[in-house]
Amino acid sequence: MAPPILKLDDIFLSFGGAPLLAGASLQVEPGDKICLVGRNGSGKSTLLKIAAGMVEAQSGEVFRHPSSTVRYLEQAPDFAGFSTVQAYAEAGLGPGDDPYRVTYLLSHLGLTGEEDPKNLSGGESRRAALARVLAPEPDILLLDEPTNHLDLPTIEWLEGELQKTRSALVLISHDRRFLEKVSTATVWLDRGTSRRLDRGFGHFEAWRDQVLEAEELEQHKLGKAIEREEHWLRYGVTARRKRNMRRLGELQTMRSQYRGHKGPQGTVQATASDAQESGKLVIEADKITKSFGDRVIVAPFSIRVHRGDCIGLVGPNGAGKTTLLKMLTGQLSPDSGTVKLGTNLEIATLDQKREDLDPEDTLANYLTDGRGENLLVNGEQRHVTGYMKEFLFQPEQARTPIRSLSGGERARLMLARILSRPANLLILDEPTNDLDIETLDLLQEIVAGFPGTVILVSHDRDFLDRTVTSTIAPAVPDAPDGRWIEYAGGYTDMLAQRKGALEERRKAEKAAEKPKTQEAAPSGGGSKSKLSFKQKFALENLPKEMAKAEAEIAKREQVMADPNLFTRDPAAFNRLAAEMEKLRAGLTKMEEEWLELEMLREELEG
Repeated sequence: MAPPILKLDDIFLSFGGAPLLAGASLQVEPGDKICLVGRNGSGKSTLLKIAAGMVEAQSGEVFRHPSSTVRYLEQAPDFAGFSTVQAYAEAGLGPGDDPYRVTYLLSHLGLTGEEDPKNLSGGESRRAALARVLAPEPDILLLDEPTNHLDLPTIEWLEGELQKTRSALVLISHDRRFLEKVSTATVWLDRGTSRRLDRGFGHFEAWRDQVLEAEELEQHKLGKAIEREEHWLRYGVTARRKRNMRRLGELQTMRSQYRGHKGPQGTVQATASDAQESGKLVIEADKITKSFGDRVIVAPFSIRVHRGDCIGLVGPNGAGKTTLLKMLTGQLSPDSGTVKLGTNLEIATLDQKREDLDPEDTLANYLTDGRGENLLVNGEQRHVTGYMKEFLFQPEQARTPIRSLSGGERARLMLARILSRPANLLILDEPTNDLDIETLDLLQEIVAGFPGTVILVSHDRDFLDRTVTSTIAPAVPDAPDGRWIEYAGGYTDMLAQRKGALEERRKAEKAAEKPKTQEAAPSGGGSKSKLSFKQKFALENLPKEMAKAEAEIAKREQVMADPNLFTRDPAAFNRLAAEMEKLRAGLTKMEEEWLELEMLREELEG
């Protein structure tokens, strides 16, 4: 095993109240790709800043190898003294670093390098900061929310860069798919301490649940032991005084441990407020268009949105997602075409820019609209502090100004407000920004179970796959030209359909290029008009093979459901997890092959 190039051990840090970090550790070896996970406010960013030397721990050991270079991704980059983005990014290079790498990174991040830093948007600032930290290829990269404000094509490009980089990584992100693809180890920061799993994020949630179940079982056992000791003290035969005093001391220690145990932070508990049912047809857009100057944002586009639909909009930044969304909801008039909204619509909107928030307003005043201490949720009067607790806010925060909240807490506050309003049409523009994984789970359940209609814009592939019934995306993903296409299913379904359409188009182009003599040849040597024997066999047998794979996965899931398996036999747990990963990869491959063959069969028969 290689010696660590960065080590944090028994880190303690408090800002006056309960300790933020109490015994946290982090060890980084060459080539590590570690994701740092935990609830909002658990101290992830603070631990990363301690690792970078930007914050000093009150106690604990911090070791950085003297010859190792460290780069930290700043949330708010300081552009003072730099006239261009190129100059800012090149300032991060060290002696011997390749300056052309800055140009390469800026171009893939959608920047020319000639931009004036004073005029950058939040997203452009993040891209410039990414170019600066990635360019020198340091020994250790510390990345705090690197995907924030990035669009899907850029996120997927960044995944590839981080997968092949020689730098050791420690990254914080709430993008599940991103973490699954990049990380090879997971550090879980929980209640001030850290636990490490030497596997990527894809295995984290099952492991976390097992750890919490084992912890709950240990607490239960401790409670029973205390009951037995108390019974002995009351009714047992009196032994020597010294022995009694020893057992009494042990009982006091057990009581202290039991009372001092701090369980995991609660989960957000909420449901969307129901409104009167809307009409069956919610939105009907007919050949709507929009241009700004010579640039076409929306070419003629038509869609019918029905009650109960959940529609996702995806595409690169600047493609026009928010513009299309505003046109569909009547906030922006099309240049041509018509938009008709259905009857009985009650719309609730979550804006990506969080413009609805007044930094000087208090949490309670924001939630109640200044109407006292109560608010109406699903027809029921609720006290504001009780409602806040469902979203993990403490009662004492009711009079706290919004400016004191973190980005994740602000997102949670806006979610609390929008879910308290009666609505049958939810408009969510980048709803997953700054939300931790547990709150994302809740939002996913709310969206999936919402009885009305949902239209959302998101760059979170996992969230899209779990929620939407159809996806609207640019017809040309790399260079949007205003044409939009609606695909059935989520993001992964859209990619599969695009791939199938692209392959069919290539086949058609090849067929068109064949000489006329070849086109007139008998069917045995010409273009294919039916499935081959091999394709027919695969089409018939793939469902059986997929069912077998699903059964094998279910068997292993049942075994791994044992909460004591990991502590009792970690080797067996790891072997089963590896087998499940292989089976799931094979199942995904079979599903994609079956989908392509089924689409080909339908086309040939049609």
